[in-house]
Amino acid sequence: MLDGIELSVAKGETVGLIGPSGSGKSTILRVLTGLLKPETGSVRVAGETINFDKPADIRTLRNRTAIVFQQYNLFQNLTVLENVMIAPIKVHGRKRSEVQAEAENLLEKVGLANKLESYPDQLSGGQQQRVAIARGLCLKPEILLLDEVTAALDPELVSEVLDTIRELAAEGMTMVIVSHEMGFIREISARVAFMADGKVVELGAPADIFDAPNQDRTRDFVGKILRH
Repeated sequence: MLDGIELSVAKGETVGLIGPSGSGKSTILRVLTGLLKPETGSVRVAGETINFDKPADIRTLRNRTAIVFQQYNLFQNLTVLENVMIAPIKVHGRKRSEVQAEAENLLEKVGLANKLESYPDQLSGGQQQRVAIARGLCLKPEILLLDEVTAALDPELVSEVLDTIRELAAEGMTMVIVSHEMGFIREISARVAFMADGKVVELGAPADIFDAPNQDRTRDFVGKILRH
């Protein structure tokens, strides 16, 4: 449950969300992609306020955002290429030939150009997560939301997914990232929000949050995390 959240993300900015489990990090992402309706307050994207009671506004929100979850949620009966192509064709009604060229380029971008005809169960977890990222990007979102995308991976597979996200950040993709990978959040984020009990307790540059937090709650959390 969220409580009085105020959070803005500039175009091309990467914002990291950290905090204990149940603090509201994933809930924010679900609101931003239209999966949850806020009881009060408003969501604005590119200056437009989203009315969650209007299906057209929800479609607009979903057209502008894409979310990648901890679980890859790939269609097991479709090839890698088909998994990336299906949403733009079925949801957005785009031409298959146009989408296929983009999907192939995106899969090359995430290092999977040689896996186009493979099926998900033939891939490692890291490869499946990179397919999921390519699938999100094929929707041409203005904002990419990443929800603990490395949490289900074996440690040796984490780096290949993080490298993909680093590249997207370097290219200016607007991203909101929920992660327990503190070193990565510190490295890639322009700003970091520490959340607890549904609130943004503290928001600032990574160095401020990790090295010199102002709030006791932030200081306690960061201290425990860094000791581990």
